[in-house]
Amino acid sequence: MPRQNRVTPRSDLIAHPARGLVYGNRGCLHDEQGRIRRRWATRRWIACRLEFRDWHREPLMQPGKFTELFFLDEATAFAAGHRPCALCRREDYVRFGELWSAIHPGAVGADAIDAQLHTERVDGRTQRLHKAALGGLPEGAFVLVEDEPWLVLGGGLRRWTPAGYEGSRPLPARGLVITPPSLVEVLRAGWEGAVPLLHPSVTQAA
Repeated sequence: MPRQNRVTPRSDLIAHPARGLVYGNRGCLHDEQGRIRRRWATRRWIACRLEFRDWHREPLMQPGKFTELFFLDEATAFAAGHRPCALCRREDYVRFGELWSAIHPGAVGADAIDAQLHTERVDGRTQRLHKAALGGLPEGAFVLVEDEPWLVLGGGLRRWTPAGYEGSRPLPARGLVITPPSLVEVLRAGWEGAVPLLHPSVTQAA
């Protein structure tokens, strides 16, 4: 039985057998029976490598420990509001911080980054969406079309599913952007990290 720890671009936690290519957490979200009880427990929402050193924890979702989350790719993690981990992705984190400083001069360090991201990704207890012209969005950003998340790629859109990208459609002129504005700007700056930005299925989605 899949656990409810797969993260969608809408930041929802779902149960699905596809694990994805990126790991992360936002604190302990589950109870002693492994049931999800909250959407987040900290502002420190991070995206990690699937493997780091020889660290391994079984079983997953142990009582009182952080909830292990899985994302299809880093574009999905960005859409959900996560940023690179400073421990397992140190070089990525430093590079991310440099880009962040150019976007938000004077706002340095994990606390400042996480505080700003939290205002951009959360609206009460739900995900904050952002109205915008979609034509200028960078590849890797997500938009909401007919209540579904779609990836911006090659001047069009690719439909997100938990197991990969399927299908395409034209990019509307205006709409709702899922990816937080600061992370859109990180993507615009040409972000490349140590974990895959896009799941390989994106090349077959058409």
